[in-house]
Amino acid sequence: MSDPELCGLSAGEIATAVRTRALSPVDVVQNCLDRIEEVNPALNCFCFVYADEALAAARAAEEAVVKGEALGPLHGVPIAFKDMTPTKGKRTTQGSYLYENWIPEQDAAIVERLRDAGAIMVGKTVTSELAYSFQMDTPLWGVTRNPWNLDHQPGGSSGGAAAAVAAGCVPLAEGCDAGGSIRLPASFCGIVGLKPSLGRIPFDIFPSQFDSYTSFGPLCHHVSDAVLFLNAAQGPDDRDFSSLPDLPAVSLPGSADLAGVRLVFSIDLGYYAVDPDIVANTRKMVATLRALGAAVDEIELPWSRELNEAGWLHWDVYSALVVGDRLDEFRDRMEPDLVAAVERGRAASAVDLKRTELVRTRLAETIAPIFSRYDGLVCPTSAQPAIEVGTPESNFGHDDKDGKFCHYEMTFPFNLLTLPAISVPSGFAGNGLPTGFQIVGWRHDDATPLRVAQALEQELNWAERRPPF
Repeated sequence: MSDPELCGLSAGEIATAVRTRALSPVDVVQNCLDRIEEVNPALNCFCFVYADEALAAARAAEEAVVKGEALGPLHGVPIAFKDMTPTKGKRTTQGSYLYENWIPEQDAAIVERLRDAGAIMVGKTVTSELAYSFQMDTPLWGVTRNPWNLDHQPGGSSGGAAAAVAAGCVPLAEGCDAGGSIRLPASFCGIVGLKPSLGRIPFDIFPSQFDSYTSFGPLCHHVSDAVLFLNAAQGPDDRDFSSLPDLPAVSLPGSADLAGVRLVFSIDLGYYAVDPDIVANTRKMVATLRALGAAVDEIELPWSRELNEAGWLHWDVYSALVVGDRLDEFRDRMEPDLVAAVERGRAASAVDLKRTELVRTRLAETIAPIFSRYDGLVCPTSAQPAIEVGTPESNFGHDDKDGKFCHYEMTFPFNLLTLPAISVPSGFAGNGLPTGFQIVGWRHDDATPLRVAQALEQELNWAERRPPF
């Protein structure tokens, strides 16, 4: 049986306890493995678990402490990597039969950096196929479930990572976010998920070095753990030509005081149909921010569903690039929505694709004046709580009778803008499922959304709310 007290420790608490010899990393890792064994048959959040290697790494970590060697900021901390992210010598399936037996010859830069910081990989988490979908049901690995309610999805594409963290399997997990794939699962599973500024963490796992949507980031219970992850992983790398130059490490103030912080909020980003419980929870979060000293103004945004359509067209074309020449071979073993995406991408013209840049430009032109007056923008992370397993994607993407867009993610606009954004828990819907609150910063200013998130965590202490599973 796993120890709930150990399962509840933050990555920072574990690192400190290991460093001071108050905890053995062997015990911590064994506890994570025990917890995975308890819950993974029901959740299906891990596709690979490396028990022997993780325990060997934990014993080496303990020996390093005893010898007084230099220790990294994540020394002895168990971590899970998403099955999109290449790990040297270990299968990386990307949730697809196309890559079922792919064994990368080298680690991604982020794997190298987090291991160098002392983190211990215990396994790899399930992703939606090729990280395309927000739902977690792949032909290769099946359905991944939400620990708050097994009849519901954890959200994608980093749904395995979010479910693993929420269920106490690991304190920290890596994900990637191209349209909400970190923030949406964080919202659905009641945890913290950070999409850093584009390029702050080198992104070197796509064939193109010039992707302008996707960021690596952490899923965790505590904002301080997101900062530990970010500081360990950030910095330039020639494997990602678009990676940013060295930026100062993020540090969090000890106080929850937000005096002087100016924020703007939108309930619907101008066009989403938002669940009433999420509306109420968002307004409570805004009230909390004001009580903490922040100035928060409401705004009407002139945005529309063309933002989502532009983002999806980009990924349809990219999917056609990556998968198109293998579609006929694997069609019957691929997720049908991905097949449809590849076919749409094949049919799109170069002009269609370039037109998405005009949509992004108009979006940037509306947001720049706002950030000239405010430090951040806040809104719901998702327009709905976690959706039920088996809900077809065709149920979403239409307008309601009032002309509002019926979808769940409210994250895509900030990938189009390449801005940093974090999702934190905002409470629960009437059905008992978590809801999320999104905090967006200006270009390269990851510190402000993290500061605001930390203040909310100190006030609301959401890490104590754990799923009943």
